Amino acid sequence: MSAVQLIRQVRLVDGVTQTDQVRDVLVEAGHIVAIGETLEDIPVAAEIIEAKGKLLLPGLVDLYSHAGEPGYESRETLASLLAAAAAGGITRLGVLPSTLPAIDHGSMVEALINHRQGLATTCPEAALPHLYPWGCLTSGAQGTQMAALDELAATPIVGFADDQPIPNLLLVQRLLQYLQPLGKPLALWPCDRQLQAGGTARAGAFALIYGLVEDPPTSETSALAALLECVALTGTPVHLMRVTTARGVELLTQAKAQGLPITASTPWMHLVFSSRDLAGYDPDLRLDPPLGNPEDQGALRQGVKTGVIDAIAIDHTPYTYEEKTVSFATAPPGAMGLELAWPVLWQTLVVNGDWSGVDLVLALSTRPAQCWHQPPPTLQPGQQAEMILFDPAPRWLVTAQSLKSLALNSPYLGQTVQGRILRRWVPHRQPC
Repeated sequence: MSAVQLIRQVRLVDGVTQTDQVRDVLVEAGHIVAIGETLEDIPVAAEIIEAKGKLLLPGLVDLYSHAGEPGYESRETLASLLAAAAAGGITRLGVLPSTLPAIDHGSMVEALINHRQGLATTCPEAALPHLYPWGCLTSGAQGTQMAALDELAATPIVGFADDQPIPNLLLVQRLLQYLQPLGKPLALWPCDRQLQAGGTARAGAFALIYGLVEDPPTSETSALAALLECVALTGTPVHLMRVTTARGVELLTQAKAQGLPITASTPWMHLVFSSRDLAGYDPDLRLDPPLGNPEDQGALRQGVKTGVIDAIAIDHTPYTYEEKTVSFATAPPGAMGLELAWPVLWQTLVVNGDWSGVDLVLALSTRPAQCWHQPPPTLQPGQQAEMILFDPAPRWLVTAQSLKSLALNSPYLGQTVQGRILRRWVPHRQPC
């Protein structure tokens, strides 16, 4: 890539400035130096990128996804994970601590960061996203005793999360009290496993019609209400991950109106699919939390659009072909999605829905960074170029050959998706 690029007549969509307009953009030495309707004073050595009909977006920020490495390299290596994230336009990638061993000690964090740096050195042209590991809240992410929180806080973790519900509310309360002065983001999953009772579909008409074991919405909402009480008591800011029910959106709305220091996210698949789509018993639609009913889906879309739910998470969960090629009820929950989320959501919510381009950028770039207490990527002169060039027109077939991920557990496998990331700019230094 040339040190100077002129991106000509591109549709610039930015969440920080909330702008959506056609502009020329001049990039030099990894920084945006000028933006205008038509830029004339262009260096002779500039690479000209004709971008009419294409979009220039801030880099996407994925709050949390799963890494196969270490421990589950047959599902996903760190190299394939980063390549998939890059292909999906992600410039900051959050990795959950549920590896083997779990990320519950500082040495694990350093090993992951160093591995990413090594991959970036050997493939500098790949513009790999920066890696943001979450550290465990509890030892081994088992939910029974605190992890080495002080040790982890001294490492480059983005925050603390277990990737599992913590059933002991006294432990949760003590974690909130202990972590408050550390100032790191803290993510909790509101889910009561006892109420869930092995359910594979959200309770409602479609679970009944399809004969699937029901997971009542109270498995989420009772746990969410309890966590909100803990936040009210301690005053510790908390990110509530994987909120997927209409009643959950109501509880968040009330809590934010009361001024509780919370943010929230929902996985992208819950905005695209609902329990109505389970008629085919596709094991790649077996998720945890399970897909909501159509009214849940509608409430989630509205909640994200209005900012009650701050962010969309990819929650990329890779599995091998053998693990997922089983019945719906016995399939491990989760789907891959780093390469698919942006084009599918753009087509579903913006092209075919009532969202603006700014709405989607806010949910997948601006607000996720703010949930991490980080300055978000933005397209303004003087800023580092952390951005992606997206062409919404091309259609491509989702196959093992067209994907960078090792995992193929997606309902889109063998289907055509519209829209491709053409180019990305990732700062050399990790944003923090």
